[in-house]
Amino acid sequence: MGAVLAFTVSRHNRRWQALCVVFCCLTALPDVSATQEAVGQPPERTVGTISGTVVDQNGNFLLAARVSLTRPGETEEKTHESDGAGHFVFAAVPPGPFQLTVTGEGFATQQVPGVLHPGEALEVPLISLPIAAATTEVRVSVTNYELAEEQVKIEEKQRVLGVIPNFYVSYQQDALPLRPKQKFELAWKTSIDPVTFAATGAFAGVQQAQNEFSGYGQGAHGYAKRYGAAYGDAVIGTMIGGAILPSLLKQDPRYFYKGTGSTRARIMYALANAVICKGDNGHWQFDYSGILGALAAGGISNLYYPASSRNGAGLTFENTLIGIGGSAVGNLFQEFLIRKLTPHAQSKP
Repeated sequence: MGAVLAFTVSRHNRRWQALCVVFCCLTALPDVSATQEAVGQPPERTVGTISGTVVDQNGNFLLAARVSLTRPGETEEKTHESDGAGHFVFAAVPPGPFQLTVTGEGFATQQVPGVLHPGEALEVPLISLPIAAATTEVRVSVTNYELAEEQVKIEEKQRVLGVIPNFYVSYQQDALPLRPKQKFELAWKTSIDPVTFAATGAFAGVQQAQNEFSGYGQGAHGYAKRYGAAYGDAVIGTMIGGAILPSLLKQDPRYFYKGTGSTRARIMYALANAVICKGDNGHWQFDYSGILGALAAGGISNLYYPASSRNGAGLTFENTLIGIGGSAVGNLFQEFLIRKLTPHAQSKP
């Protein structure tokens, strides 16, 4: 019995010793990773890439947009610029949270946060840059001229009964002043309007029928002279009184529709506007442009009217006074009637 027990214990010890040997061998094996590092072999790769595309608010690719990559706890910043297709890419980026900051000249800054997983090739969603607020403010600073241009375009559509030009009336009391270029453009478009040619032809026909300015004679030759003189009066008066002098004296040649207040107040306003006008500074002043323009046009007309019809300065002043009276009557029609007959009349640009 003792021999058997001794054999059993001895066999158990050998088995235990064998297990101990195996354990010692396993614990004695070298660290593979440490060995690889010792011999210069790289560890398992965990870095990834981050890429994306930058566009404007209309979906157009943005060239040279500046894209910066930052990571929490790191001060280093990586920066790339987008290419012609708006594309950018950051290589060898460690995994973890990150933030992209995208900027472009004239555009608002966009920030895109995200998380990169080990070995991931991450493409962020399309980055759209809106127009910067500062760009809009610059745009506003130059809109006065553009707004005045829009107001003039509306005035150029104003036609009584849809036919007769009514360009020199503003139905907006606080309309912006015209630049000299706009004053000349308005005078020129009035002078070459088809209705101006037609009205001149009718006026010349009446003159010929009544044999006014008899020195011109009759027939086609006489009619042509009357037509040329009448058209010359219209163009010279419009250019001098509606463009040249208003530009030099900084006055507005338009009639500004009142449309409010009592009937008496509107009548007095219309009559007064025959001799006063609004300056480019917004203040009311004596209408030097209109009155001096009428005198200048009358004086120039003496160069092409028949000698027998030239009655000197007296007739010129008389015609100027008649013109002032005609303007007063015309203003009354503008204030109480013509707007109702003008399809495109508006109070706002």
